[in-house]
Amino acid sequence: MHHLSFNRASAELAAEMLALFGKDAPDQARARARTSRDRGNVQHFCNWRQAERLLKAMTITVDGGSVH
Repeated sequence: MHHLSFNRASAELAAEMLALFGKDAPDQARARARTSRDRGNVQHFCNWRQAERLLKAMTITVDGGSVH
């Protein structure tokens, strides 16, 4: 497993997306990242991509138990 590091803004975005969209949250975050990139907003793009990665990491399951 890779080391993952997230800033507070990205974690807050991920929590908000999870509350709003449930299991579809990573896809929604990816769409927002794409929109930010297309508009040239690098900071928002990076935050949304980090939020997407965090949401994906939260859905990883391991045979035999949870990941801590």
